[in-house]
Amino acid sequence: MNSKESRLEEIMSESGQNEQKVQKILNILLEAPYFYRDDDLSLFLFLSKYKRAFAGFFKKFYGWDIIVDPKCARLYKPAWYNEKVTEVNRDMFNFTRRDECVAFLLLLEFFERQLQEQSVSTEEKENLRFRFGTFLEFACRRFREVFPERTAFYTDEQVRKTVRAIMPSLHKYRFLREIPRGDEDVKDDDTIYECLPAMWLYKGERLAASLSDGSMPQGAAAEGREA
Repeated sequence: MNSKESRLEEIMSESGQNEQKVQKILNILLEAPYFYRDDDLSLFLFLSKYKRAFAGFFKKFYGWDIIVDPKCARLYKPAWYNEKVTEVNRDMFNFTRRDECVAFLLLLEFFERQLQEQSVSTEEKENLRFRFGTFLEFACRRFREVFPERTAFYTDEQVRKTVRAIMPSLHKYRFLREIPRGDEDVKDDDTIYECLPAMWLYKGERLAASLSDGSMPQGAAAEGREA
């Protein structure tokens, strides 16, 4: 590793263009939970090239870690310092209701199964897509398997309601993207969703396994692959 690649200040001092790129990347990383390769290819490649320098900057001044994979970059903050800002007031991705946590864990399990069935890897140019109705069928079956004593409660409509409740957060924090419909008459179950790279950061099989042994933690949605 070239010594200059380990110091962000030296990279910035080389040219005004480098300084602008560094400033843009720092802002992008702080503006949203995830920075995707497709957001800005040039800046993402620059970040990947000088990952060590950016990692050193965030570790030195913030105590944070930066995680960069082929399609996604994110910052990991291990602790909160302002104790007056309680957890409920923090802007973070997290589900606290049990059924919503379960629905998210089942989405991760479904995602990993689809990866295996479709032979999709993180190196693929296109992200995995799925039909909402296909996931809903999976979620209905799994809810009843996880809670066999409450099969009468977890009707198709009840599970649909729960799954629909988590969609706004999945959109906001950029886990899923709804593919625009070409026909307004398309049924809800036929809506197509794209799984964005953040989905790869979660260990779906391990988290989903916790459903079977009853050890699912509260706030399980916040547990990432690299955390």
